[in-house]
Amino acid sequence: MLPVENLHVREFVPLFSPHELHQQLPLSETAARTVVEARRTIQRIMQKQDPRLLVVIGPCSIHDPTSALEYAERLYEAHQRFSDRLFLVMRTYLEKPRTTTGWRGFLNDPHIDGSFDMATGLRRSRELLLKINALGLPTATEMLDPISPQYLNDVISFAAIGARTTESQTHRALASGLSMPIGFKNNTDGNTEVAINAMISMRNPHSFFGIDQTGRACVVKTQGNPDGIIILRGSRAGINYDRASVAQAEAQMQAAGLSPALMVDCSHANAQADYTRQELVWNTVLEQRLDHDHAVIGMMVESHLHDGKQPIPEDLSQLRYGVSITDACVGWETTERMLAHAHTALTERA
Repeated sequence: MLPVENLHVREFVPLFSPHELHQQLPLSETAARTVVEARRTIQRIMQKQDPRLLVVIGPCSIHDPTSALEYAERLYEAHQRFSDRLFLVMRTYLEKPRTTTGWRGFLNDPHIDGSFDMATGLRRSRELLLKINALGLPTATEMLDPISPQYLNDVISFAAIGARTTESQTHRALASGLSMPIGFKNNTDGNTEVAINAMISMRNPHSFFGIDQTGRACVVKTQGNPDGIIILRGSRAGINYDRASVAQAEAQMQAAGLSPALMVDCSHANAQADYTRQELVWNTVLEQRLDHDHAVIGMMVESHLHDGKQPIPEDLSQLRYGVSITDACVGWETTERMLAHAHTALTERA
């Protein structure tokens, strides 16, 4: 018989099950407490029961666990220092969507060499997330692959569905079964209705193909996830963190029967692809917050140990420590100034 299937598949590489990875790298009581308490806090902030500002902040992507852990240790100190006004969650983005091609993230290609050693990527990603949560610092990530959450779901306190996948039925169904609050970004054209529709979809039961903890293929049946917000990240047309855009998004959520809860992404199109503008966006949105615009419950910032970004060199030993290899980030000095300014302003207005 002539071959008719898997014509473009080069290889099937067996992978350990989620249960096996959890057995090898178990969740400690301390880390579990961090996750549970953070999810509850985020839920309360979204429901306007906790007046603090939710801040999801950290590297555009994780590529070096050592620098990521150093960043986490610094952020944890800020998490404690500013905890009465800010609730900090570290960005630990392990998968990166690509418009065409490019490095797809630490989980997919941890060696940054095109080898796609995903077994190592899963193991090292879980190790890092366990260490960060053990500090007492909660973590956030973008959910991109529908299989990977079974391996990492228990160590994430907040998840985002990105601008390129908010309209995806697969990701809406996936979000309906995830265990943490979810943020849906407006799409790259600036359509906020797409994110609102995704949020409504997530609140309902779904059935989809997936795997269970043993790695067995199965139909996943969910009950729906009630904890969602909209993330305004700007678009090709321009920014959407201004008062008019925020008011429009709030009105759209109300019209859809949703309690308005918005997060502003200070990076991406809102920063017009200029990482130095993140502080301007931060301060502008903070002014809205101080004017009692309670629809804005949080902000997102791309931040690393050092400013900017760097290309991936052929000789990986030439990578500069603590500098992003994807989107450019503000450095720690700017990060600390932004957090301190927000804390002071919110304290004075309280």
